[in-house]
Amino acid sequence: MSVQTVVDRPGVEAPGFLWLDLTRACQLECTHCLNESGPGRSHGSMSAEDWMGVLADAAREGTRAVQLFGGEPTLHPAFAELVDRALELGLAVEVYTNLVHVPERLWEVFERPGVSLATSYYGADAAGHNAVTRRPTHRLTRANIAEAVRRGIALRAGVIDTGSAAAAESARRDLLDLGVSEVRVDRVRPYGRGAQNAAAGGRGLCGSCGQGRAAVGPDGDVTPCPFASRAVAGNVRGSGSLAAIVASGALDATASAVRRDPDEDDDDLDTECTPGYPGSSCTPRN
Repeated sequence: MSVQTVVDRPGVEAPGFLWLDLTRACQLECTHCLNESGPGRSHGSMSAEDWMGVLADAAREGTRAVQLFGGEPTLHPAFAELVDRALELGLAVEVYTNLVHVPERLWEVFERPGVSLATSYYGADAAGHNAVTRRPTHRLTRANIAEAVRRGIALRAGVIDTGSAAAAESARRDLLDLGVSEVRVDRVRPYGRGAQNAAAGGRGLCGSCGQGRAAVGPDGDVTPCPFASRAVAGNVRGSGSLAAIVASGALDATASAVRRDPDEDDDDLDTECTPGYPGSSCTPRN
């Protein structure tokens, strides 16, 4: 069943799923990162109060699930408070995290009812994984994946094929051996640092942009998808609330324009774009 609802303007659907793209800060500098996050990058101009307003607005309009995304969302100073507020509003929360540094206070957040995790993994061997993250993080991420499984936290993982199908398959098998039940393989998408990656062949978007989903970036821009960052429908700090942007038809219009753009639309609809949209049994659109 599609996670969608309808706002007051006939024919305009409010997003049932929302990416909250909190920050460009990250401990890593992954070779394929869609938004070129890394150490020393900022959290953007959205304040904690701005994000709280987006959550409240989304819940009123019928959004049912959010993903906290980045960068590394757990580095945002209001991360735990945003999780708490989303849960209070009845929203399911997925945290897309690199699982590099997880102190006990974060495990307590991750273990809250209604919270699930998603992560990326690049190789069963340390050399392959670390070559992508540009940091010696394989041991930490792998150990925290195992710990999440041990604690019974819902976790899905994405393997990115950065040029070696055999390495991607090895990573997939390693995750299954660790007890991760939901593992998907994707290719490098041609955005951010991925645009310079030789493995990022072809076009980039899945073709489902804006269909029951939307993204809010660290400076407040509303787009159909974190990958479609150039398709700005409005800004929650500048042009009004998320509900107003959706009700105006601007989000639907930008999403339709992206889907009609032959340079953007992807003909590979059987794969699920990473950063990912919580999957269902309905393919290819999820």
